[in-house]
Amino acid sequence: MPVRKLKAYLDEASVKYVTITHSSAFTSQDIAASAHVSGKEFAKTVMIKIDGVMAMAVLPASYHIDFDSLRATFGTKSVILATETEFKDRFPDCELGAMPPFGNLYDMAVYVADSLMQNMYISFNAGSHTELIRLGYDDYKRLVKPRILQFSWKTLSFPSDPSDRWDEEYRSN
Repeated sequence: MPVRKLKAYLDEASVKYVTITHSSAFTSQDIAASAHVSGKEFAKTVMIKIDGVMAMAVLPASYHIDFDSLRATFGTKSVILATETEFKDRFPDCELGAMPPFGNLYDMAVYVADSLMQNMYISFNAGSHTELIRLGYDDYKRLVKPRILQFSWKTLSFPSDPSDRWDEEYRSN
């Protein structure tokens, strides 16, 4: 079971969490909808390479990465998406594409979009395409110690979360 390593880590840290089982889903929007989780709360893990070094970018399901912003932040010319072939062996206990946003468990840097800080809770893949974990954002931040950056922009619509209206988000920025 892929989630075993993560649950053991959370249990050792005495973190309260909930495991949610859902029907098989592969895109962040489908996972959030299947698990009945807000697109703002569900954190997707996107593998990136910064000057060839693998890292995790963690952002809400309803957002996209602003690569220009990351390049400027890191002062580098190369911040790109990693291919599945490049990262599949780094997560032997996870299904491909279902890595939890705990880079500290896999010896890599984690960069979290500042937009996730607005949430009391964070939900994410737990190593499989049928299970996710929900825990307090403050616990996640304490355990992972990610670098929090402004590097994402909101998708104009997110069909699984009608209360998450793009026009309200747009007006608040």
